[in-house]
Amino acid sequence: MEKLIVDASKPKWRINLKELWAYKDLFYILAYRDLRVRYAQTFLGLAWAFIQPLATLTIFTVVFGKVAAVDSMGVPYPLFAVCGMGAWTYFSFVLNQSGNSIIGAQEMVKKIYFPRLVIPLSKAVVGFVDFGIAMIFIAVLMIYYQIAPSANIVFLPVFVLLAIISALSVGIWLSALTIRYRDFQHVVPFLVQFGLYATPVGYQAKDVIKRLPEWATTLYYLNPMAGVVEGFRWSLLGGDPPSQYAYYSFTVVIVLFLSGLYYFKRVERVMADIV
Repeated sequence: MEKLIVDASKPKWRINLKELWAYKDLFYILAYRDLRVRYAQTFLGLAWAFIQPLATLTIFTVVFGKVAAVDSMGVPYPLFAVCGMGAWTYFSFVLNQSGNSIIGAQEMVKKIYFPRLVIPLSKAVVGFVDFGIAMIFIAVLMIYYQIAPSANIVFLPVFVLLAIISALSVGIWLSALTIRYRDFQHVVPFLVQFGLYATPVGYQAKDVIKRLPEWATTLYYLNPMAGVVEGFRWSLLGGDPPSQYAYYSFTVVIVLFLSGLYYFKRVERVMADIV
């Protein structure tokens, strides 16, 4: 694969989109490899992609729907929960995979040149498998409970895009940080586990923030997925629009994404030396 010559007059932190496009074949190969390896030599194969969200949905239904009896906006709780899981499932997968992506490809990073950003970006594509399965669950439950999507569904692509950017922003940050500080390999599983309950996946955000002081509410919405999940569910089921504090989440998503790209480009120059 021909190595492109980067214009030295351009700032080193800028992302060279032309160069990324030139390595699109490598991007496709990495994504396809990860997809095949994920279910290779497993007894149930692709069925695991259905079993895992189904198990999570069952736990949420028992704990939040039956025991805690949270307000589910007047719709059956399983549908309420799976609408929250839709965006979170994609985010958690990309976060898990991107965090160790550069270290996992360290032999390739040491031997050949290519834009290192291709590696975490390829994980985002594989995550669409989980996202697609979550959308299948949503469609099946809507048909089963005979509930039509709300008119707000026109905004669904916006929140899907925000979920993608959010997942990539945190994933890019972690993939770069893990190279210098290997402790972050152990932080990622904790972030996913903690984030699942710190994000309104199995409950409504308004049920939490009404019990919190304003400073704690602001802190809650600094979670980039808090507003995204809230908006994702609103676009499917309707009801009250996302809280005004959700804009904090959207702002954090953009800030994390831009700062993540900047930091990644700085670290990229020495990745082959320190990986």
